[in-house]
Amino acid sequence: MADKLKVTLVKSTIGAIPKHRKTVEALGLKKLNSTVELPNNDAVKGMIWHVKHLVKVEEI
Repeated sequence: MADKLKVTLVKSTIGAIPKHRKTVEALGLKKLNSTVELPNNDAVKGMIWHVKHLVKVEEI
């Protein structure tokens, strides 16, 4: 199991519901194609699960 996850915003949040926009913002993603490295824990995985249609995730 990887220590970190590399999360990239691949779809715009313009048409997304407000809760999903806030979740993407809380993950640290600001603009399209921006990437952040986050710890691989249950809280982060839960946030990613809610916006899985907007992001791409890689284990590093």
